[in-house]
Amino acid sequence: MMPHLRDREQRTATSHRPLLSLPKYHDKDEKYGKRQQQQPWHRVPLSVGRFRFQLWLPNIRIIHTRLGRKRGILAFVLTLLLAGFALFALGKRFASKHKSWPGTDSPTLVFKRESLARVWLWEIASGHHPSYRTAPPKLGLKTITNPAVPPHPASVSRFKPSASGVGPKRMYINLHASIPNVAYPPRPIPGSIADLDIIIEKCDFGEGKYVRDCLEFLRVSGGLDNGDRVRRGDLESYKYIFTEDAASAHNYIPSLDSLTPAGRKGIIRSEHEAYLDEGFAQSRHTDSEPPISLPPLAPLFRYSPENHVCDPEDPRIFHIYWTGPFTDKPYFAILSFLFTQNTQLHVAGEVDANHCPPQLWVWINLGPAAAVGESATRDLVAELKSNVWAAPFLHPRFKHVIHFKLWNTAEQLDSLPETSEWRSKKTIFKSGGHILSTNGDQDHNANLTGSLSPTLYDKLSVIMSDMARFILCYKYGGIYVDADTLFLRDWEELWNWKGAYAYRWSWHDKYNTAVLRLRKGSALAHFLIRTAVKNGFDFHPFEITKYLKEGQLVHLLTRLPDAMFDGAWLNMEGYQRERPPQPFFTLFEDFFVTPVVDSGAPAALGFRGFFSGAYSYHFHNNWWNKVDPARNWPDLGPNFQGQSTMDENLGDRRDLDWSTVLKRTFESYLRGERPNMYGEFLVI
Repeated sequence: MMPHLRDREQRTATSHRPLLSLPKYHDKDEKYGKRQQQQPWHRVPLSVGRFRFQLWLPNIRIIHTRLGRKRGILAFVLTLLLAGFALFALGKRFASKHKSWPGTDSPTLVFKRESLARVWLWEIASGHHPSYRTAPPKLGLKTITNPAVPPHPASVSRFKPSASGVGPKRMYINLHASIPNVAYPPRPIPGSIADLDIIIEKCDFGEGKYVRDCLEFLRVSGGLDNGDRVRRGDLESYKYIFTEDAASAHNYIPSLDSLTPAGRKGIIRSEHEAYLDEGFAQSRHTDSEPPISLPPLAPLFRYSPENHVCDPEDPRIFHIYWTGPFTDKPYFAILSFLFTQNTQLHVAGEVDANHCPPQLWVWINLGPAAAVGESATRDLVAELKSNVWAAPFLHPRFKHVIHFKLWNTAEQLDSLPETSEWRSKKTIFKSGGHILSTNGDQDHNANLTGSLSPTLYDKLSVIMSDMARFILCYKYGGIYVDADTLFLRDWEELWNWKGAYAYRWSWHDKYNTAVLRLRKGSALAHFLIRTAVKNGFDFHPFEITKYLKEGQLVHLLTRLPDAMFDGAWLNMEGYQRERPPQPFFTLFEDFFVTPVVDSGAPAALGFRGFFSGAYSYHFHNNWWNKVDPARNWPDLGPNFQGQSTMDENLGDRRDLDWSTVLKRTFESYLRGERPNMYGEFLVI
C-alpha cells in the first residue's frame, strides 16, 4: 500500500476512536455546576453515628472572585467570628444558668419607687445621713429638712444642699498634743466626728487625688504627726474633724409622708404609679417586694460632755468573721485592735461609766456553712483553749473587750424575717452572679476551711463572709471588718459619723465591703438584704453596687476613698507609682516578704511609718504567708497563758519584714514593755 493511503486510513480510524480522556457534560450538569459556583454557601453532608446532617459553609470561591484575595480572606474570618459569637450568645441565653444575652445586665431591682423613696426618708429622719448629698429627683421626693446637718454647709464642702438642715452647729478642729507631751498622739476627743464629705473631696482618686497626700491630710488633722510635724502653711484646709454644739440643734423630725402625691389630674392612681415607676427596671427573675414596712424612728442621739457616750441604738461593736482553725491572721488583727482602740485596758479597776469602750466580736464558723449541733459551743471553747493563737485572748483581762461568738448559719438566717426563706432556695452560695458548687467532684476547693495557697482557696468561706457582714450589722449594729485587716488608729471619729459606709474597690467605680458600716435595723440594710436574697443570696460587693445604683440609693452608703483603709491597693493596680505612699508595695506579698531594696524601712520607721494617717491596712488574704516566720507563736510573755517556751535563737532575717515588725510591736505592748500608739500602758 502506498504511504499516503496508509496515513489517510490511520487518520480515519483515529477520528472514529472515542476520546476517553475528555469529560462529557449534559446540559443539566453544566447548569448545576455553574449554579454551585455562583451560590454563596456550600452544603457539606456530615454524619455522626446514625445521625446525618448538613453543614453550610461560605463559598470561598465566590468571595474571592467578588472581593479579591485579601478582602475575601478577611470576610471569611469575620464570618467565622460572627458565627462563633452567635453560638456563644445562644448558649449563654438558653444553656447557661443566667439565661441572659451577653453584654446585657439583667435588672436586680425588686422594690418599687415609693418603697425606695421611703428608704431615703427613713434614713434621713433617723439622722443616718449627715451629708449634703441629696436624693435623686427621680424618686419624686419633696424638699427634705435634714436633722443631721447644720443650716448652712461648711465652706469646704463640695456638696450643695437642696434643702435646709436643722442639725447642730459644727466646730472644726485640728487635733494636736500639748507641749511638752508630744511623743505620742492624743486620743480623739470623745464625740468628735469625721466629715466624710470633706475626706472624699480631699482624697477622691477619681478626681486625681494622691493616696500620699490623702494620708498626710488625715494624719495632720488627726494629730498623728505630733512630735514629727513639719511646718506647713495654713492648716485650715486640713480640718475634717468636728464637734457638735448640741444646744444649737432644733428638735425637728422630718415627716415620712414627704412623697410626691400619687394622684394627677386626668390620670387615675394606678396609672400614675406605673408612670412614676418608669425608669426603675424590675428584676425579670423574681417577684417584686410588697410596699416596704419600716420600724418606728429611733430618737436622735446627740453627744455632749454631760451626756452618756454610748448610744443605746448604736453599740460600739466591731465584727470579724472566721472559718476553720484559728491562725496567726485573726491573732494579728486582734493585736492591732488592742494596740489602737480606746479599750480602757490602761485603766485599773472598773471602766468609767461615761465611757463606752469598743468591743471586738470574733465570729467563728467551725465548719463549711453547715448548721452545727448542740455541742458546738462546748466544741468552740475547747478549740479556743487548745489553740495557741486564740488562748491568750481568753484571759480575764479581755473579757469585756474580746468576745468569741459561734456562727451558726441556719440559726442566723432563721432569726431574721428578711432571710427566713433560705430553706426553700436551691443554694445560698452565690457570688458575683456565679453559683459555687459544694459537690466535691465538681469543685474540690469548695469544702476547704481555710486557704492554704492561691490554688487551694477557700471560696465558700469568702461567700459566707460576704453574707454574714450584712446580717451581723443589721441584727446587732456596729462595723464589720475583714479578718485580714489591721487597725492603724482610733476609730472614734468614724463611729460618731452616723451614716453608713464602705470603701472603693481600687480604681473601679464599685464598692468594697471589707469595711462595712450599717446601722442596726436600718431601712438601707433591709433593702440590701432583701434585694440580695431575691437575687439568689448574692452579696458580692459588685452586686451590692448594682443594687444601690438601680435603686437610686448610692448616696446612702457613702463610698469612701480606699486610702483610708487600703492604702496600697492603687499601687498594686499600677496607679500612682510616681508618687506612692510610705511604704511602697507593688505586691500584697511585699508586706510579708519585704523586697531587699526596701528592707531597711520596717525596722527604722516602725509602726509610725506604716501608712500613717490611714484607719486600717488590708493585706488581702495571703492566709498562707506567715506573719513572723522565725517566731511563729504568740510571743506575749508570762502574763498570758498558752505561751510557748521555744528556743529564742531561731535565726531571724537580718532585715525584718513589715509584718514581723508590726506583730512584734503589738506583742511588746501586751508584754508591758512599751505603751500602745497613744502612750498608754496595759494594766493587768
